[in-house]
Formats: sequence, C-alpha cells, structure tokens
Amino acid sequence: MATETMDNRIALVTGASRGIGRAIALELAKAGHHVIAVARTQGGLEELDDEIQAAGGSATLVPMDLTDSPAIDRLGLTVYERYGRLDVLVGNAGVLGPLSPLGHVDPKRWDEVMRVNIDANWRLIRSFDPLLRQSPAGRAVFVTSGAAHKCRAYWGPYAVSKAALEVMVRTYAAENATTSNVRANLLNPGALRTRMRAQAMPGEDPMILKTPEDLAPFVLEMVAPEQSRTGLIYDFPTDEWLVPQMPLPEE
Repeated sequence: MATETMDNRIALVTGASRGIGRAIALELAKAGHHVIAVARTQGGLEELDDEIQAAGGSATLVPMDLTDSPAIDRLGLTVYERYGRLDVLVGNAGVLGPLSPLGHVDPKRWDEVMRVNIDANWRLIRSFDPLLRQSPAGRAVFVTSGAAHKCRAYWGPYAVSKAALEVMVRTYAAENATTSNVRANLLNPGALRTRMRAQAMPGEDPMILKTPEDLAPFVLEMVAPEQSRTGLIYDFPTDEWLVPQMPLPEE
C-alpha cells in the first residue's frame, strides 16, 4: 500500500483549519506524515491537532496569513533548520472573491484574490522548492477549479486566479521534470460540501455533494513517492488525470 512508504514524510498543507485542507491534513497524518498545518484560524488548527493526535499522528501548527510573504519565507527557513527537507506541499488555501461583472470589481477585492490564490502559491514555491528538492520524492499539489476553463460570467477574479495558478504549476513541473525528483500537479476537487461552495451556490442542497473527506484519500495517492506524473490535473469528479490544453504552435 502507498501509505507504507509514507512514514516520517514531512507535509505542509495550507488552509488546513477547515474544509478540503483540514481533510487532507488529517489523511496525511493518519498515513504517517508529520503535518505542518498552516491557516489563519488558531482555533481551527487546534481542533485539527486534537483529531490528528487522537488518530496517532503528529502536527506542527502555524497560524499565518498567507498574504504575509515574509512570513512564508521565515517558515521556509524554520522547516529547513528543523527538518532539512519538505516531502509534500499542498497549496490549498484560496478565496472565492466577488461574483461580479469585471468592470464592477473593487480593485482591493481583485488584489485580495490574486494575493491569496496566485501570489501566495508562488511564494510557497519560491520558499520551498529547495526543500522539496532535498526530498527523495518531493510532491507538490495545488488546488485549482473548473472555473479556470469555463470562463463563466461574473466569476472573473476567481477564474483568472486559478487559470494563472495552472500555468504557474505546469511551468514549475516542467522546470523539475528532468532535473529533480520533484513532481507538481493540480487538483480539481469539483463540487464538494465546503464553505466556499455554499458561498458560491447558496441555493444548492449541500447534502447532494461529496465531502472533503471523500476526496482526501485520492490526494494521498497523488503525493505518494511512487506517483511519478507531473504537470497534470487530477480531476476528482471523473477520477481521471487530465492533460492540460495543448499550446498553440510556436511562431
């Protein structure tokens, strides 16, 4: 089983205090990873830690706002000094932002979405790429959305940020494909029973949706050392690995 090779691996998960991030962090801890759980909410992190300890796992709690870029760099230094490597990076934290015509979006709200959904993930790559390269099998997963491809009206800030995230992660994967043991992929969770989904679809019955706990075991497989795919999208609704759209011919 994949989990038999995961003992003592170090995993960092952002947005770990609730929803998808919480479920992934708990699943990783149950499989033997030491989880570095990052989120803004101290209380949510402490509740996660209680569950991880009850399951026999271990965690380090990091209350942090991901828009604080120097804090990400300090965390990278701390992880280096304590462990010398990072085996798994899960970039899950994100915000929906305003659902509004593009011309009506407040610039501050636009900036907030980009800072959390794209800039913070770039800072994570910048700070933790050297540590992932020190792992025998560094694995990075970033959470995307079908919104990046649908270009649905009024979803502009969120869709743009996720499209940018996909290009960034695919570029990062290409940079590591032949030069290191790091593999980077994207995860499309689809419609799950989360707070963000309820915010986006307030009239939807949440009980018809799958849960983050349903998704988490599949993420465990994505970060397994023997999983060698890179630069792809794992689509949870269809349980398929998708090749992103082919690029235009070069001029």
